[in-house]
Amino acid sequence: MDALCPVCQQVMVQVSDHFHCSHCYGNYQQQVDCPDCGKPLQVLKACGAVDYFCQHGHGLISKSRVHFSYLPTV
Repeated sequence: MDALCPVCQQVMVQVSDHFHCSHCYGNYQQQVDCPDCGKPLQVLKACGAVDYFCQHGHGLISKSRVHFSYLPTV
């Protein structure tokens, strides 16, 4: 799945810990949101696996259900 720029909808590239849009020169931090409550998920990484956990009562969330958003870096 390609990360699309929230401003110009062009494909962004991942640069270390953020995404960069070479079309509009924006830099964005990826945020993973719960599909049920819309709040940010906790990202759990262990042994090469990535899991997503909602701390607001929805438990583990499948990667296929999470919503990715991109926030401007400060």
